[in-house]
Amino acid sequence: MIVRSWRGRASAARADAYPAHFAHSVLPALRGIEGFLGASLLREVEGDTIEFLVLTRWTSLDAIRAFAGAEIGKSVVEPEAVAALVSFDATVRHYEVVTEAAM
Repeated sequence: MIVRSWRGRASAARADAYPAHFAHSVLPALRGIEGFLGASLLREVEGDTIEFLVLTRWTSLDAIRAFAGAEIGKSVVEPEAVAALVSFDATVRHYEVVTEAAM
């Protein structure tokens, strides 16, 4: 399994805009891609800024290519996400899962 990680930052005044976009647009699109295994949206509040960390799980790099295209290291940020954020990472990172445990 491969985990794809990406970060975006929002102002506290627009704290709900990106999570709403993620729930209503991003997740439905991801669910339609073969090889998508799941996603997590994490949030860290730092004063007036909120950082979001998106972790998506995939069966393979080929599955990620179906989502991101040939340049899998570039972030995929829709216009609605750009409008909800004050800044975001232009690149993503990919991690191979070595061990995973559940309760």
